[in-house]
Amino acid sequence: MSEQHTYRVIVRGTFDGLSEASRGRLLAEVDAHGISAMEFTEDGSLTYDRTLKHFSYRLVVVSDAADGEEMAGAIAEDRVETALRGLGHGFKGLRSTVTDMDTMKINYKR
Repeated sequence: MSEQHTYRVIVRGTFDGLSEASRGRLLAEVDAHGISAMEFTEDGSLTYDRTLKHFSYRLVVVSDAADGEEMAGAIAEDRVETALRGLGHGFKGLRSTVTDMDTMKINYKR
C-alpha cells in the first residue's frame, strides 16, 4: 500500500442551464452558502452568490501520493459533478486548484 496524502481542492465552475426549480432552490439557500460557509470537507462545501453565475466547492481528498495532485483534482471534480447532478443543477467549466497538505511548508514566526 502506498503512502496517502491529504489534499485540499477548490473546484470552481459556472452554473449552466438552471431550471426555474433549481434556481428557486439555490436562491432559497443562498444565505447558507456564502463566504461564512466556506470550509474544506470530504463531502464538499458549496459556495455561490445571488447572481447564480459562478460557484466553488471546497473538498478534502485523501489519495495515493504517487497519483499526485492531478488525480486528487480529478477525484474532486468527479465528486462535484455527482453532487450537482444529484441536486439537479446544471454546470460547466469545472477547474480545480489542489494543495497537498502533507508537503506544504509552513513558515513559523520566530
